[in-house]
Amino acid sequence: MSRTLLLAATAALGLAGVQPAMAAKFESVGVTLGSLGNPYFVALTKGVTAEAKAINPGARVVAVSADYDLNKQFTQIDNFIASGVNVIVLNAVDPNAILPAIKRAQKAGIVVVAADVAATGADATVETDNVAAGRISCEELSRDIGGKGNVIIQNGPQVSAVTDRVKGCKQALAKSPDIKLLSSDQDGKGSREGGMSVMQGYLIRYPDLAGVFTINDPQAIGSSLAAKQTHRDGIVFTSVDGAPDIVQAIESHGQIKASASQDPYTMGKLALKTAVDISNGHPPARKVTLMAPKLITAATVASYTGWTQH
Repeated sequence: MSRTLLLAATAALGLAGVQPAMAAKFESVGVTLGSLGNPYFVALTKGVTAEAKAINPGARVVAVSADYDLNKQFTQIDNFIASGVNVIVLNAVDPNAILPAIKRAQKAGIVVVAADVAATGADATVETDNVAAGRISCEELSRDIGGKGNVIIQNGPQVSAVTDRVKGCKQALAKSPDIKLLSSDQDGKGSREGGMSVMQGYLIRYPDLAGVFTINDPQAIGSSLAAKQTHRDGIVFTSVDGAPDIVQAIESHGQIKASASQDPYTMGKLALKTAVDISNGHPPARKVTLMAPKLITAATVASYTGWTQH
């Protein structure tokens, strides 16, 4: 190599070494959630919004409710792509069927981070350790009924968070041979109304019930109301979420005895931070971030700070 070429190459390398890395500009985020009728997802959205404004005070946040409708969620993601959002925080209605929409977003240069439930093909996932949540909730259920009796798992929308909670619950119940699991396949729709409807059917079919695990707090509230209306006061309920309503229910020493808490606000913040970090070339060390749940009971509710709020 000639001396002139060598000097030119050296100069080019020197310039490359001192140029700062260009961070991707963050201006907007699309958030699509199972149901904004659930206070949990409202809190998660607040977390996303707080983190977005911390990164860029002028950032635009568009949050929409898919209402557990896959086709609706497809349309929402396509609308996000068309509007040119930088990142998408996705609470998938169907963890596998949503893949084509995720691929379309990624092809358009949009980072997709799953929140609360896994989604096939997402760049990263931030969720509660739902197996642990179901397990600790049903360990408490087993204790409260003395390790024996007929029990029901009230299921919900078939997303990873729900199936993991049911898995953890079954692990806990299996440790007590005197507990008989009567049903685990009825969908309470993740809502108070759905939980109440399913529970009304249980109460007709099963005259002898010791306990019920519901996959979230809204279903627990609806189910316990159904039991109260039919004067079935001896049934113990446990669930997952740690929502404000469940705190009041546990404090009142009614039929709802425990809930494994989540922190949707912090989850939303972390999901967006992860998405922006990935867009800037800094992916997390692990693709899945698990947040540890904590069990709320009458003995611990006084020290429970509730969902993080700002």
